[in-house]
Amino acid sequence: MVSLSNHEAIRTAARAKPSWFDKLTMKATGGTWSYLRTRIRPIDARYLQIGFLGSFLLFGALVRDFALRPEQVVLTFAAALTTQLIGARLAGLPSHSLLSAVVTSLGLSILVRADSLWIHPLVAMLAIGAKFVIRWNGKHLYNPANLGVMIALLLLPGAWISPGQWGSDMLLALWVATFGVTVSTSARRFDIAWAFLAIYVGLLVLRIVYLGARWAVLENQLSSGALILFAFFMITDPMTTPNHRLMRVLYAAIVAIGGFVWTYVFFRTNGLVWALFLAAPLVPLLDRLMPAAKFQWRPQSPYPAQRI
Repeated sequence: MVSLSNHEAIRTAARAKPSWFDKLTMKATGGTWSYLRTRIRPIDARYLQIGFLGSFLLFGALVRDFALRPEQVVLTFAAALTTQLIGARLAGLPSHSLLSAVVTSLGLSILVRADSLWIHPLVAMLAIGAKFVIRWNGKHLYNPANLGVMIALLLLPGAWISPGQWGSDMLLALWVATFGVTVSTSARRFDIAWAFLAIYVGLLVLRIVYLGARWAVLENQLSSGALILFAFFMITDPMTTPNHRLMRVLYAAIVAIGGFVWTYVFFRTNGLVWALFLAAPLVPLLDRLMPAAKFQWRPQSPYPAQRI
């Protein structure tokens, strides 16, 4: 039987083999193309996440009035980056791991609301710190933003989230979806986003048909920025989702069904956030059922360097 590492070596070798386009351009440019390919890396998806979430937070503060104090944002970033820096130093992680803390800080700033200044930095510190403590097979178990939201809701008085704060502006939802597609594609988690949306929207359609409700209800639900934000920027976190594509689709189905039941059967709020939190411990089991290569934010270039 061929081991997983051998399978990965075979796939890497296949990717390293130049395509007809590479061969043509290398011949036409005298090797310059090959040299450039060794110097160009795929863009880190976290830069796209930071750009989108940062603009989204700014848009909310200026237009939607998210009721977020600037001091809370500053303290959130300070606590998250400090915790990430300490954890990365202890774990021997590279400096670009700070990008993850920036993404988490933006997510918590968008999602969490509190009456006091101390809740945001405490949530950020605990959410980032959990990445280095609650781990399985080299992966942290919980999405930090999702875990931070749950810590705020369950343990900290005076904290809440407001999933309707983005409104139901269809233009805003399409804007979120456009950037979301870009980020999830770059992070190679495009499959789980669309699997989740297909199943969740399908359940919403069945509910509309069963109740005989107006289709305007569905339109309002689908134009929610909160739904698209969850689909493309929370459930798609490549470090906390199954490694194998089929298991990611199954995971998306579990979260979609769980969120639907929580919201429309139990009539409880924040159904998707709860569903993702409760489903997270299943990821190690799904990885065990169908092993696959673990995601890396910055994989090595498959094109070997050549002298020119």
